[in-house]
Amino acid sequence: MPAQIIQTNNTPFNKIAIDPVTLDIIENALRNARIEMDATLVRTAMSPGIREQGDAFPLIADHTGKMIVGQFGSFIGGFLDNFEGTLEDGDMIFLSDPYSCAGAVSHSNDWLVLLPVFKDGRLIAFTSMFGHQSDIGGKVVGSMPINARSIFEEGVRIPPVKIWKKGEYNDDLMKLVMHQTRKPDWCQADLNALIASCRVAARRVIEMAARFGDDVYISATQELLARNHRAMKSLIAMAIGEDPVSFEDYICDDGMGAGPYKIKCTMWREGEKVVLDFAGTDPQSQASINFLLNENMFKMFFGIYMIMVFDPQILFNDGFYDLIDVRIPDGSLLKPKFPAALSGRTHALGRIFDILGGLLGQKTPEFLNAAGFSSSPHVFYSGNDKKGDWFQLFQIGFGGIPGRPMGDGPDGHSLWPGFTNVPNEFLERYFPLLIERYETEPDSGGAGLHRGGNGIHMTYRFLAAGTISIHDDRWFVPPWGVNGGEPGKRARKILEKADGTSQIIGNKVEDVHVEEGDQLHFITWGGGGWGDALDRDPALVGKEIVQGLVTVEGAKAYGVIANANGDVDADATETLRSRLRQERGELPLFNYGPGIEALRANCEAETGLKAPVQPVWATLEAAE
Repeated sequence: MPAQIIQTNNTPFNKIAIDPVTLDIIENALRNARIEMDATLVRTAMSPGIREQGDAFPLIADHTGKMIVGQFGSFIGGFLDNFEGTLEDGDMIFLSDPYSCAGAVSHSNDWLVLLPVFKDGRLIAFTSMFGHQSDIGGKVVGSMPINARSIFEEGVRIPPVKIWKKGEYNDDLMKLVMHQTRKPDWCQADLNALIASCRVAARRVIEMAARFGDDVYISATQELLARNHRAMKSLIAMAIGEDPVSFEDYICDDGMGAGPYKIKCTMWREGEKVVLDFAGTDPQSQASINFLLNENMFKMFFGIYMIMVFDPQILFNDGFYDLIDVRIPDGSLLKPKFPAALSGRTHALGRIFDILGGLLGQKTPEFLNAAGFSSSPHVFYSGNDKKGDWFQLFQIGFGGIPGRPMGDGPDGHSLWPGFTNVPNEFLERYFPLLIERYETEPDSGGAGLHRGGNGIHMTYRFLAAGTISIHDDRWFVPPWGVNGGEPGKRARKILEKADGTSQIIGNKVEDVHVEEGDQLHFITWGGGGWGDALDRDPALVGKEIVQGLVTVEGAKAYGVIANANGDVDADATETLRSRLRQERGELPLFNYGPGIEALRANCEAETGLKAPVQPVWATLEAAE
C-alpha cells in the first residue's frame, strides 16, 4: 500500500509558463541550496568521514519525489510506493536498511533522513541527505566486516521510521539506535547534521515558493526536469547505437580467497530509449562485496557519465529516467537476495563507473576514458591510547583517476569528485599516529599520450598498539588503458614492523594487530593511460621526472631517455621510440594487461600474495 500524504490544502498546482530568467534564478537557487546543505553538514558533523571527507550525499526533489538537484538520484518514488504509513507536516523519515529501500542506500552504514516539505498545507518538495556512519555496531570496529555472511553481522538495521512525527522528536528511538554503536557521540552529531541539512534546504525551498509563488516554483521544477529529458534524449540518440555493445570488468576478490567476480553489462538503444542489461554478471558472493544496485541510482550514474563526457553544462536531475531501462538479474552480485552481506559494496560501486566508460566509448573512442575510478580504499585503526581512551579511525583513501580524452588523469584523487582527504594534521591531532609519507606513487599511472593518474603512497606510523583493517581492490586485475594506453599499476599494502621486518598484507584484511612503532605503507592503484605513450611530449615526461611523477626508468615506457634532472636525450629517445614502434603490434582499443589465468599464474611472484581461486556459488538457485 503506498504512503498516504496528509495535506490540509488539496488545491492542485497550476501550470505556469516560465520565462528563461526566472527559470535560471530558481535553478541556481536550488544549486546553492544543495551547496548550503553540504556546508551545514561539514560544520555540524563530528566523524572524520563526514566532517573532513564529505562522505554524504544531498538531494532536493520536487513534490512527486523526483530529484531536481543532488548526486545519487531519487529513491523517493519507490519509497512512497512501499511505505505503509502517512506523511504529513512535521514528519521526518529515518532509515538505513538497504533492503527496505531497494538499495537507495547500499549498506547499513549509510544513514538517510527524508523530510517532506509542506507550505500552506500542501506538499511542495522533499529534501534528503544520507551519510556514512563510522560505526553502527556489528562484529567489527567500523561495522564493515569483510567476512560477513549476512547483513545481520554488519550492525544495526533501521527500517523506515519517523524520527520526527508531527513535530515531535522520537527520543526513545534515538536512544535505542545509539546504544548499538561504539561511537554514539559521532553518530548522534552526524545524524543531527543530516537533519539540519535537510531543514536548511527546506527553508530555502519555502523561501523560493514564497518569493515567486507556489505555482511558479512547481512549474519551474517541472521545466527543469523536462529540459533534462530533452537534452538526454539528444545525447542518447547521438552516442548510443542500436547494435548491442558489451563490457565486463572484475572485482579482484572477496577478502576470503575467492575471485575475481565478473560484472558484465550490455547496452543498446531501442528507439529513443537505452537498455542496460547486466545479464552475465556473476552470482552474489557469500562475503560482503555484494552491491544492491538501485535501478534509479544506476540511471543517475549513467546520466552523470553521459553529461560529464558529452555536455557538462547540463544540470543532471531525474527528468530522463523514462529514457533508460535497467535490467539486473536477481541473485547476482548487483541484486543479491536478502540477507546477503553488503558492507563491502564499494568495490563494485566503483567498478560500475569503469564499466560505463568502457561501454559508452566503444561507438565514439575519442570520448573513451580508461579505467581508474575502480574503488574507494578504506583503512580502519582502533584500540586504546596510552591514556586508556578508546579511539577508532575510518579513512577513505584516493587512487589514480583514468587518462581521459582531454588530458591526464588527476593524481591521487577520490572516486567521488566532492570528496576531500582528511588533513594529516587532523589525523595526528586526534589519533595516536604519525603520517610519515603522503605522496604520489611514481609510474603507477598507466603510460599514454595522456597519462593515467598516479596512486598514493601513504605511510602511517602507529603510536599505540591496536588493530587495523583494510578494504581496497585493483590489486589483482589492473586498471585497463584505452586507445593504446597502458594499464595502471596495481595496489599493494606493506606492514613494516618496528623490528625492521616487513610483510605484504592483503588489500582486504580484518583485525591485523599492530604494535607501537609499526608502519603501514598504504599504496593505491593508478589509472589506466589514454592514447599512444610514444606520442607524449618528451619534454613533459622530463618535467614529470623532476616532479616525482615518473622515474627515469618509468620514462622508457614513453620511449623517453632522460636523466634524473629531466634532461631528455633527443637522439636516444628517437632511436628507442623507433624500435618500440617496430616491435609492437597494432595498438588495442582496450589494454587489459595479462588475462585472468596469466594473472593467477604470476600472482604470487608479482604481488607477494596468493592468487584468488575461482568462486564457488552457494546454490544453483543463486546462480540462476
